[in-house]
Amino acid sequence: MAHVCRNCKRTFSTELELELHRDTCEAASQLVCRECGEKVSERRATRDGWTYRCPNDDCDGSGLGDDLHKADDFSVASSGLR
Repeated sequence: MAHVCRNCKRTFSTELELELHRDTCEAASQLVCRECGEKVSERRATRDGWTYRCPNDDCDGSGLGDDLHKADDFSVASSGLR
């Protein structure tokens, strides 16, 4: 049975290979900072897996769900202006 990474669609022959890959997958969860608008990987925004902060030196954005949101949670709303 093949094990597929849901982020990058790469396949692995064992579940262990897949688990090891998930830690370094470049296509893993992307976050968007509401303060500065920068899009960063979840891995860059945390060191311990609990505390999240925007890695941009000029930004004070922090907190998963506060200032940092999963990129796939965003949508572009139409303002009706053209």
